[in-house]
Amino acid sequence: MAHGPSRSAACGILPDRGTNPRPPHRQADCQPLRHQGSPKNPLTLESVKQLIAEGNKEELQKCFGARMEFGTAGLRGAMGAGISRMNDLTILQTTQGFCRYLEKQFSDLKQRGVVISYDARAHPASGGSSRRFARLAATTFISQGIPVYLFSDITPTPFVPYTVSHLKLCAGIMITASHNPKQDNGYKVYWDNGAQIISPHDKGISQAIEENLEPWPQAWDDSVINGSPLFHDPSASINKDYFEDLKKYCFHRAVNRENKVKFVHTSVHGVGHSFVQSAFKAFDFVPPEAVPEQKDPDPEFPTVKYPNPEEGKGVLTLSFALADKTTAKIVLANDPDADRLAVAEKQDSGEWRVFSGNELGALLGWWLFTSWKEKNQDHSTLKDTYMLSSTVSSKILQAIALKEGFHFEETLTGFKWMGNRAKQLIDQGKNVLFAFEEAIGYMCCPFVLDKDGVSAAVISAELASFLATKNLSLSQQLKAIYVEYGYHITKASYFICHDQGTIKKLFENLRNYDGKNNYPKTCGKFEISGIRDLTTGYDDSQPDKKA
Repeated sequence: MAHGPSRSAACGILPDRGTNPRPPHRQADCQPLRHQGSPKNPLTLESVKQLIAEGNKEELQKCFGARMEFGTAGLRGAMGAGISRMNDLTILQTTQGFCRYLEKQFSDLKQRGVVISYDARAHPASGGSSRRFARLAATTFISQGIPVYLFSDITPTPFVPYTVSHLKLCAGIMITASHNPKQDNGYKVYWDNGAQIISPHDKGISQAIEENLEPWPQAWDDSVINGSPLFHDPSASINKDYFEDLKKYCFHRAVNRENKVKFVHTSVHGVGHSFVQSAFKAFDFVPPEAVPEQKDPDPEFPTVKYPNPEEGKGVLTLSFALADKTTAKIVLANDPDADRLAVAEKQDSGEWRVFSGNELGALLGWWLFTSWKEKNQDHSTLKDTYMLSSTVSSKILQAIALKEGFHFEETLTGFKWMGNRAKQLIDQGKNVLFAFEEAIGYMCCPFVLDKDGVSAAVISAELASFLATKNLSLSQQLKAIYVEYGYHITKASYFICHDQGTIKKLFENLRNYDGKNNYPKTCGKFEISGIRDLTTGYDDSQPDKKA
């Protein structure tokens, strides 16, 4: 695919492919731009005309230089005009490809159907919004005679995998960019097993997208879904069933009713507020105090630089202020699509401690095992009991498993791996208690085979309220876990670099640190015990050195 800026600009204004014959592969490159410039969306059309009038080749190159790549995480990118952006056209093309791929994979697709939901993101400048994209995706499937379960309002991301499993559907789509900056959106895909897709589905879907770039008849007209017998709104029934299922993970209802610990919750301008309120009611808690400035969805995210609770104290400033005012001891924070959770606790010193993902993973893992063990006195069931975490996360669960006699498994990074592995284990009759990753993602209830910030929030609240009856804080309990199972300390940080060349150079330097193909042996005064490099597939802890 040639990427010359002048050619990209020319593509943006092609009046018709037929008037400008080119070699077939280049023709295909330009074809979507003709649609992008069609008056279906006057806002994106206008922005492209503006860029051409200004002669802004650099920006045109960014918009039209290369198509967004579909991977196991689906799509994620800025909303706006062009084939590298999230807009009406790229959503249609992606869904058309996904639809054709599903038709090949499932002979009963027209009986079972798919679920689609969305968060509250919107981009007025380009007319793009999660709701608009979800409706266009629904239109695509319904136009092919496939039933669609489209939520009538915003939901947390975990409601999509839950619905796939619960209604035995073929697939699920969630339109969300989670905690990304406000201009971004995304397209996340779940398979019929209720877990995120893994290879080779991503390659198959990507190829099918390339083969279905021309929008189908009626594609743009989302009004066709309104009266369709194939259109279902699962909102009421799924809401009811999810919280019924969640109740099974409440272990101390009586303690919750008498609870004296006060909680503050923030949904960081996302979708989580009403769902966390409902989760607390399901556990017989008084619902937490909501941060008023952040409880309603707002695609502008006006009070935070990044809407990511993983950033810690910067995102939680308003939560701490409300907690201090209401004498609350615990802050619970969801990211905007409510699939992740951060927890902070006020210390005796008056300082706030924000737990890392690994620390909260240790607390929740310990709690879910302890609660399960109390209910299951038959210790022979331990041999069929499992916990999972990803390779970049703390090994605390492994230490607990070794001492307590259940199984621990490590997967590659990301919940797509943990969700798929959990499903395999469940299908073998195993009991999966918990899975987590250090990026504040927790699967506390395996009826959702993905991270779920709603269930994690209320289960963390029950843990804190139970510990309070023993005069223990979360911090004290974490220390007790370390004393019992060994200290597991992680210090993680990151730098942001947008230049691919610089990134490549940094990693090449590490791979050839001490002569060719020699990785560093020490980090400061510490000896390095092992190196795994997943880009090259190297792992020095394996006999064949293969990761």
